[in-house]
Amino acid sequence: MTACPALVFLLSDGIRGHLFQGRGVAGWLSRFTGADVVEMDVPRPTGWERTRLFKWKARFLPFADGSGAARWIQEAGASSLLERAGHELAARNCGENSALFLSAGSGAAPFALALARVTGQKCCTLMTPSVLGTAPFDFAVVPEHDHPEKRENILATLGAPNAIFPDELERQGWELAQKYPPRESGVRENRWGVLVGGDDANYRVSSEWVRRTLGPILEAGAQADADLYITTSRRTSPGAEAELLRLTEGNPAVRMVLLASKDSFNPVPGMLGLCSRIFVTEDSVSMVSEAVTAGREVFLLRTERQSRGRTAFQDATYFLVQKNILPGSCLWGIPRFDALFSSLASRGFLKEVHYDRLYTSIGTSVSLHPDGPVLNEAKRAAEWIIERWSKE
Repeated sequence: MTACPALVFLLSDGIRGHLFQGRGVAGWLSRFTGADVVEMDVPRPTGWERTRLFKWKARFLPFADGSGAARWIQEAGASSLLERAGHELAARNCGENSALFLSAGSGAAPFALALARVTGQKCCTLMTPSVLGTAPFDFAVVPEHDHPEKRENILATLGAPNAIFPDELERQGWELAQKYPPRESGVRENRWGVLVGGDDANYRVSSEWVRRTLGPILEAGAQADADLYITTSRRTSPGAEAELLRLTEGNPAVRMVLLASKDSFNPVPGMLGLCSRIFVTEDSVSMVSEAVTAGREVFLLRTERQSRGRTAFQDATYFLVQKNILPGSCLWGIPRFDALFSSLASRGFLKEVHYDRLYTSIGTSVSLHPDGPVLNEAKRAAEWIIERWSKE
């Protein structure tokens, strides 16, 4: 067994947010140890086949030996992954317990566990995978707001790990500025980024919300002589995007409006490198975590709610948790994410503002770039894995 991983297999389920988390941890592991990182896409079954493999068959993986795990891999149509893993291990003369299979999300976690069992290596999950839980994994990196158990193989993080590397931000900011140049008359440190999310089961970003919330940001930016860089997500509705275009049309301070529905280019790393202030909607924990890791001044924008009934049920659960009738792990939906935001705000990582007092909350003074990030959970996770590697 090596003192640290010599090879990291990053398994992707095709969800960009999951891959970004994995790349963050894998990237720091590589920086610290020199380990190679090999990315592999796992099969993505649907319907009954997914239920059969992930909800039923996978529940036996924690008790399976190498041959049992190999049978599950074959059933899941992932024999090619096992072959490639064997080839990569042999090419580097990796012995037992010298490589790490890393996954994020429930879709990739069973493959990480099974491949590690067959090849005699170690495995790590980011977040708590359904059915399997965290117990079968050598390492589990789980957000605090998920209320993970207190066990030696679990690291609780404040927010989600991400692939924001501070030393690369300046270059990424410069590249974005080449693509979308700031005004020559603008103050170099006075650039604001706005990350607009979209609709999901809990949150809604409507055209009315865009007008009501982003309007004051544009006004404050104009008074501060700030350059604004704005992007949406793939969940942003056509109506919200149309209203955003209407609001920003002809505004010389708006240097970029990039609609995710129209352009596959990801401007977020560049915005974090270029801008000193970041406004981000509450629907994306990942975007909030990325902005905090970049060390910027972060403002949380509250959005609308999807369903009064759903919100009321979530609030009732929160009440029972506060009264110690239910454990914290029962929190779900908005109250669960609010716990994270409150924790970040109490530690000075973000400021929460609401549309009805947004203008007075943010002010119009120039916001200088901070000295650097004070929260980097991907880096901390990598350090923790290395520290525990030889103890496992």
